[in-house]
Amino acid sequence: MVVELISAVPPWILLGVALGGIASAFAAVAFYLGNRFVAPSVAAAGDGETAAGDERRRREIREYLTAIDERFREDHPLGEVAVPFYLPERGVAITFDAHDYFRLEGEGVYTVLCEHEMPGRGLGRRLPFDVIEPDWGPDPSVERGGRDPVAAAFAELDVARDADADEVKRAYRERVKETHPDQGGDEESFRRVREAYATARNHAGGAGEEAGRGRPAARTDRADSPAGFGR
Repeated sequence: MVVELISAVPPWILLGVALGGIASAFAAVAFYLGNRFVAPSVAAAGDGETAAGDERRRREIREYLTAIDERFREDHPLGEVAVPFYLPERGVAITFDAHDYFRLEGEGVYTVLCEHEMPGRGLGRRLPFDVIEPDWGPDPSVERGGRDPVAAAFAELDVARDADADEVKRAYRERVKETHPDQGGDEESFRRVREAYATARNHAGGAGEEAGRGRPAARTDRADSPAGFGR
């Protein structure tokens, strides 16, 4: 009976079904091979770029702190958090992670968040003490064609570059409502907003905000304390 039914079907329909089946099989094989071989290589490339970026930031910050004669420790533990850099004589932590930034700030640790785009020499204007800047020459962020991370932070919050701390906080609360994963947002947008808030708050607050956060005292023994790694 099956043979009779098949023989009753026009040949062009059978040919179309056969070709469709072959095409579906090829598509399935291509999809499998893509997930099996291409996706891991793309992910590995992304991880490699992230690692290279982190290493660049570490190198630039290490060079900067050494140039301004500031003692520091690398991968220093603060409670359950390990920060890339810690200034023991200032009580200042430097991190690349927004989550760690808010956690340490909540624990009363003066913390500086360094974004991916920020060159190491840009650290000085974020430190809560006076820094005599060396003569660096051209800005590497301009040479790399990078954008200004501070301007980008204010733009992410949709506030003017000269907005005060209260305006930044209000804008952050609104943006968090829009991007929080529990409110239908996504993790990447939520992370960008948190990083933007940390950066904008540091630049909008001025001296008054630094005082409120507990500005670390200036070091008085700079001439007798050479900079060094892991100290």
